[in-house]
Order: sequence, then structure tokens, then C-alpha cells
Amino acid sequence: MNAGIVGVGKYNPEKVITNFDFEKKMDTSDEWIRTRTGIEERRIAPDEINTSDMAYEAAAKAIQNAEITPEDIDLILVATVTPDQPFPTVSNMIQDRLGAKKAAAMDISAACSGFMYGLATAKQFIETNTYKYVLIVGVEKLSKITDWEDRSTAVLFGDGAGAAVVGPVSEGRGILSFELGSDGSGGKYLYQDENGHIVMNGREVFKFAVRQMGESSLNVIKKAGLSKEDVNFLIPHQANIRIMEASRERLGLPIEKMSKTVHKYGNTSAASIPISLADELEAGKIKDDDVIVMVGFGGGLTWGAVLIKWGR
Repeated sequence: MNAGIVGVGKYNPEKVITNFDFEKKMDTSDEWIRTRTGIEERRIAPDEINTSDMAYEAAAKAIQNAEITPEDIDLILVATVTPDQPFPTVSNMIQDRLGAKKAAAMDISAACSGFMYGLATAKQFIETNTYKYVLIVGVEKLSKITDWEDRSTAVLFGDGAGAAVVGPVSEGRGILSFELGSDGSGGKYLYQDENGHIVMNGREVFKFAVRQMGESSLNVIKKAGLSKEDVNFLIPHQANIRIMEASRERLGLPIEKMSKTVHKYGNTSAASIPISLADELEAGKIKDDDVIVMVGFGGGLTWGAVLIKWGR
């Protein structure tokens, strides 16, 4: 049985913070932020909307898009580093709220790579006939762990949620290959400090991401028995336009074949790839039988890539 994505959904908070808003508060400029990161604005959730609220909204849309019911879900995986609280988990909370009565539930903490880890996990359960439908949500409320006085990180992050239902798909389609990885020695370059804030060594993370995103993309293509020429679309983690462009160039893809949402949402960590996927499907850029590479990296340091042949 082949496992593939059969439904998607997303949630973006309404409040927009632009680069010009940061110009008023700190020594930075719209041009500086745009040229170095590609970010123009980001969405921020208000105090009364928590991680589980965003996760629920995206999950409900994905279930509806998959044309199934919450009772059909066997497992809920939520990728996040910003849960409402350590436990109960976000997955527990939305399991109850969705009415997914028979679903097991757990959170995955792999930072920005979390959605990739979720897809790889779902594939195992479905292809071994253990479960039929797995709901994966990538969700972050990074605004609550961002140091708004630190200009090197404050301008980067946004809030949001993206979700996918993974289930059985027709032969030849679905998740054809994946790669997951970790380098714990690089944890010192991107972490949450004792004050609860994100701390990042931008230069080191940039070097790691450019190398690893390209390598992982090529690895999943090779594992699937395909070549670069077979790839129709790239959905990279939306962290920094220069890192994304480096990945696109490694695959030899034209610019219109790469998803770019970083300019309007910023870096939403585990939510960035599923939000981008939902956006591109909405825009009609992904067609049945398209070969798509999704690739991300994150704190840990972690990384993950998935190659999927689209369609049910």
C-alpha cells in the first residue's frame, strides 16, 4: 500500500507585522531585511489564540479536504516546539476537539524539520497496514519565544499552522522516498535559552542549511530512482530566500518551480512546508503526478527531505 497526502489545510493569523513596523522599533530597515532574508511581513497570533487553536483550524480543513471524517483518523502527529504547555500535548488537545475518537496522538519535537519527520512516520504506519489515515500538523506560535529586542532574530519568525492527512493512494503515487538526519553537535548554533528565547548563530546555521538542504534533496531523488530532471516542484523550508535559492540551483529548477511564501509569512518553523504546500495547491501550481521535493532543516540540528509523486 502506497502512502501519500490526500488532504491539506492551513491557518494563518490575521495580524500582519511588516518590516516597516520593525523600522520604528529597532535599528533595521525594510531593505536590509528583504535583501538578506526575503521576508517582507509575517503573521502574529494574538494572546488569546494558542498553538492548539491554530493546529485545530488547519487540521479541520485538512480532514475536510481529504473528504473523510475525524472518526476516520487513526493517529495524530503534531510537529511543534511551541506547545500550549508540556502536557497534555497539542495532539491530545486537538484529538478531543476534532472528535477523532479512535486516534492515538503524540507531538514531535524536531524544530523546523518536524513536518518531514511526521510524513516519514506516517508512511511506516500506513504501508505496514497498521493505520489507514494519519493526520500531521506542523504548527508554531514562535512569537511567544521570540526576543523582540534582538534584531537578528525578531524579524525572522511568524506564527501559523499547516496540516496534511496521509492515507493510501494509487500505485506509483505517494511518498517515494525520504531522508531524516540529526547533528546534535550543532545544537549550540540554534537553541532556546534559559529565558525561553530563540538564540541563533546566523552564519553557522546558514552554512549548514545551504549544504544540507541541497544534499538531502539530491539524496531523496536518488533513493526514489529518479533524476533531477524528473522533479517538477520544490517546497523548501521557508527560512531564508538565499538558502532556498541555493537548494533550487542544486536541483537546476527554474524559479517558478520553487515555492516561495517566506515573503508573506516569515519563518514559521514546522508549519512552513505544509503552509506552502497548501498555498501552492490553492494556486493550482501542483498537478497530479508531479514529482515534488519537500526539504527542511531546523534546530537540533535536524534535517529532513521527502520526495512525493502527487495524486490520490
